[in-house]
Amino acid sequence: MTTTYDPKHPQYLDEADVRGELTRVYDLCHGCRLCFKYCTSFPTLFEFIDRHDDQDAGRLTPAQQDQVIDECFQCKLCYINCPYIPDLHEWALDFPRLMLRADAMRHETKQVSFRDRVTTDFMGRTDLLGKVATATAPLANKVVAAPAGSAIRKVVEKVTGVSSVRLLPPYARQRFSTWFNKRPRLKINKRQGRVAVFPTCLVEYQKPEIGHDLVKVYERNGIECALAEGAGCCGAPFLHSGDLDQFNKIAAKNVTALAKAVRMGRDIVVPQPTCGYVLKKDYVDYVGGAESRLVAAHTFDAAEYLMKVHKNDDMSLDLDFTGHVPASVTYHTPCHLKAQNIGLKSRDLIKLTGAKVKLVQQCSGIDGMWGLRAENTGISIPIAGKLGDEIRKADGEVVAGDCHLANTAIAEQTGQEPLHPLQLIARAYGILAEPPSR
Repeated sequence: MTTTYDPKHPQYLDEADVRGELTRVYDLCHGCRLCFKYCTSFPTLFEFIDRHDDQDAGRLTPAQQDQVIDECFQCKLCYINCPYIPDLHEWALDFPRLMLRADAMRHETKQVSFRDRVTTDFMGRTDLLGKVATATAPLANKVVAAPAGSAIRKVVEKVTGVSSVRLLPPYARQRFSTWFNKRPRLKINKRQGRVAVFPTCLVEYQKPEIGHDLVKVYERNGIECALAEGAGCCGAPFLHSGDLDQFNKIAAKNVTALAKAVRMGRDIVVPQPTCGYVLKKDYVDYVGGAESRLVAAHTFDAAEYLMKVHKNDDMSLDLDFTGHVPASVTYHTPCHLKAQNIGLKSRDLIKLTGAKVKLVQQCSGIDGMWGLRAENTGISIPIAGKLGDEIRKADGEVVAGDCHLANTAIAEQTGQEPLHPLQLIARAYGILAEPPSR
């Protein structure tokens, strides 16, 4: 077996080698059990091994190994809390990246069902889907907004594999990039930064209001904004489903486009945590090279960049909050933002307004597309239910969160519509929200 997380390693996709590494890691995880609470992968793993008197992970069948893989939704929390990670311990254990390796191996060796491949191909082509859905928004949104479990949603599930019972975010009539190119240009007198906005497919097609407020808040603070020209979906749906061919094509194209923006003197700003993680971490692993490292070094979460300005002695963040500042904010920390190890920048940004912030750190169980796949409904909805319970318990005047899909899960479970932290900051400045185009 080979302990490697390098997708270019010659043994990376070898089935026997991958399954040997799974046995090694499963045995270590079973002996530790620190991560029992993060997802069902670990309780399932422990139960399988505990069936045997000698508790030998090598006794697991390939099907049992695969069930553990299928229940991992790449929240990354086990990696954050694992004491045996690469560079810190000789065991070099990185469970999430091993799951990605195993998914890629199963995809390469045709161990993924035709049904799963169809679902991945449909859900992974977010740019194509977004362009069609925004062009036909009224019709597309009738389908998206159909009641959970309704006949039309069941038909969609049968054709595409998208769960018929999950709340889905609607599409906008006007894409973020269209709004950006049409908006009046603001002259910035004291420039404090230059950024290229990587809107992500969620902001581009479904929640452009986040992008509107990001640009307005940034420009108020002297940060010049441009679009990340030539870049599209980050490719996470394909990566997390094991389709490395599709992911690598997308990633290489994006790295070229984003590196060009960086060489023009711009940092990359990302308003969605999963996409930010992919740009900072996964492109370095899968694309590699100087350009991917350049992109990673200049990529920032939207709140992270503003806090960088705030902490810079030669710059200043506008703290004149004359608009609506809620007394209390329930802030949900997305897992993929915690996995970036940048601290709680959105919380810190919200606190600058004077609002009292209550943290909720329960996972949403979404991971991009994993929680919306029909076959994962039985696992993902109970996880979202726990998040809903925590949101209700916190009882903040406003709910905020950086991940639009996690926010959709919160809305599904609680009926409350969370704001992105940049939207909350915009309202605190007195910047009016633009009416959504649905």
